[in-house]
Amino acid sequence: MVLYNSIIEGIPELLGQTAPKHYAYDPAQAWPDAGAFELVMLRDAAFELGGSGTQAVNFTCVTSSPKLVERDEIVVYGPDLQQLRGDHDYLRISILRVGDIESDDEDDTEQAFRAVQALDFVKYKVFPKGYMLRTSSDNDREQVRVSKAALQSGISFARVGASFIRQYRRDPNVLAAKVIFVTAPDADYAGARKCAKDVRNITLSLSQILKGMPTDCGSCSLKPICDEVEGMKELHFGRNKA
Repeated sequence: MVLYNSIIEGIPELLGQTAPKHYAYDPAQAWPDAGAFELVMLRDAAFELGGSGTQAVNFTCVTSSPKLVERDEIVVYGPDLQQLRGDHDYLRISILRVGDIESDDEDDTEQAFRAVQALDFVKYKVFPKGYMLRTSSDNDREQVRVSKAALQSGISFARVGASFIRQYRRDPNVLAAKVIFVTAPDADYAGARKCAKDVRNITLSLSQILKGMPTDCGSCSLKPICDEVEGMKELHFGRNKA
């Protein structure tokens, strides 16, 4: 799977100059899961990530390259949850290394699309206690309300990230997962929103390939994506040939 590689390779440019903190994944350190959506009332909240008009961006990329995702880990750029005071800009990026889920075969193309879609939907299955996620797939926004009780209990990005990785690793396609949290003031949140849109367009293109696309590039609305994304044209025309 190489369709998202160019986006993954450009992620370091979004993260600012803050030195990152790296945490190895330990499933035992995953933050307690509430088991279902948990409402954190505003009066019980310490702050919101993406609240008061601040930025809140999220996207997930998939790759088969071991160089791009070497191991399971959590990386934090900027202040951690215990260091934040008040509502703050926020970016979460998940980069997942998978096995070979992509080929020119029609059935395998559908399998690849379903696999990518399922991995993106993991964000709807993670319920860290006292960490209320509100995610919109339409605008790639992920807003988080953090409770005062969770802060007092020691919640951190490393532990929330471990909760995400634990859920990702339940999918047999996932070989390694990197979850990046960003609160750095100099991060490029506008650039991250563009990347999130590009990721959404690539996944949309996979869906359109399954429905049947025109072989005349001049009449295809997704031509700009095919021109920019490595492997998309081969997948498109291989699908039509099949």
